[in-house]
Amino acid sequence: MRMPKKTEGIISISAALFVLFSAMFNPIFSVVLAVIALVGLGIYEFMKKQSVAMSATETKNKQTENKEQEKKALLDFMESGNQLLTNEHVRMMLGISEATATRYFDELEKEGKIRQVGKEGAHVFYEKI
Repeated sequence: MRMPKKTEGIISISAALFVLFSAMFNPIFSVVLAVIALVGLGIYEFMKKQSVAMSATETKNKQTENKEQEKKALLDFMESGNQLLTNEHVRMMLGISEATATRYFDELEKEGKIRQVGKEGAHVFYEKI
């Protein structure tokens, strides 16, 4: 869980002041506190980086899963009787951008599942192989 920067700053300043004030009473205790604070800060930063890395991986996995589901929906739609699809059909059906629809068609074509009929523009459609 990410703490707000203001909270992190308050905790850091409080720890520093606690170490400084403890130095007035027992210098050895102050050194021990400083070491504990530094180790704790290091552990906290390590955990924060791990959390960010895990979140990025989870996001990437969800995007990949969503992409595969949308490509499967496109193929299922073609199998259900709509043999010919255009970029516009897929954009409306899945609510995706023109570039994404084109990318899906390109990937499915490379996978050998569909083929493009027509060269370019509004007269291009795709059919299931």
